[in-house]
Amino acid sequence: MLLSQYLKDGRPQIVVREGTEAYELRSEDTLYALAMDCIAQGDSLKDRIAALGVGAAVDLAQLYDRGLLLPPLTHPDPAHLHLTGTGLTHLGSASTRAAMHAKADDETDSMRMFRMGIEGGKPENGHPGAQPEWFYKGNGVALVAPGKPLVSPGFAEDGGEEPEIAGVYVIGPDGTPFRIGFALANEFSDHVTERGNYLWLAHSKLRPAAIGPELLIGDLPDSIEGISRIRRAGEIVFEKPFLSGEANMSHSLANLEHHHFKYGLFRQPGDVHVHMFGTATLSFGDGVKTEEGDLFEIEAAPFGLPLRNPLQQTAPEPGRAEIRTL
Repeated sequence: MLLSQYLKDGRPQIVVREGTEAYELRSEDTLYALAMDCIAQGDSLKDRIAALGVGAAVDLAQLYDRGLLLPPLTHPDPAHLHLTGTGLTHLGSASTRAAMHAKADDETDSMRMFRMGIEGGKPENGHPGAQPEWFYKGNGVALVAPGKPLVSPGFAEDGGEEPEIAGVYVIGPDGTPFRIGFALANEFSDHVTERGNYLWLAHSKLRPAAIGPELLIGDLPDSIEGISRIRRAGEIVFEKPFLSGEANMSHSLANLEHHHFKYGLFRQPGDVHVHMFGTATLSFGDGVKTEEGDLFEIEAAPFGLPLRNPLQQTAPEPGRAEIRTL
């Protein structure tokens, strides 16, 4: 089952898709409100959707073209949505990173972190495993809808795609995280800034990110093969497969989720979390320099429609940020 949301008469409308047909859910709730009510009532999301039933058929591709698709899950207060992620979690993901931070005659911190995941990222018997690299991207203000621009700030050195799978969660009234599903994600980053100094990784990640258009409800396939491409003036300038799913990862999803939600800060009732699980495929690693107007496109069969977002560059602001004394 795939769920999405589009803007209908000024409000989000949930859409349900199984196979090729998509229908409006017979509900005026947002997916967030529906999920929170399911938690409160002890219902499963699938059972509630089946009980509500569906109404009119919709053409998701047409809605996409009209710019009406929304992120599949949002929060009514963007400050209560957290965008976060983990890196060096996929087999092969260390090579590009290590090359960016290579030191003469020494193993990079990236490679050491990757080896920790290989050796202890998939623990057995429910025990916590090795900690992954973790980063913060922003709150709901930084969440971009499918089809909308990923905006690179004027001070950025680069704006590059990262094709990933994201877990999407809500926190129940007692602080329990509930996974709603999985979505395609573009974990948009500034790789030139990161390459300048590994300690600038935090700066390089403070950028918008996009998820969707559709949310996969249920288990994540063990192996996922997708395609990441960049179109420039209608021509493909980069195209490469990417792999995800636990069969292609050095960490289990359970381990990545544990090391995020072990913090009480991230178990605040009612909050939404979009947590990106990493990638091993970057156009930057192949020497591609993105340009304003480039169209990022990420697709993988289990997730329905591809995630498309154009790159937009803002003009540099003169001088430094103005801070006033109150």
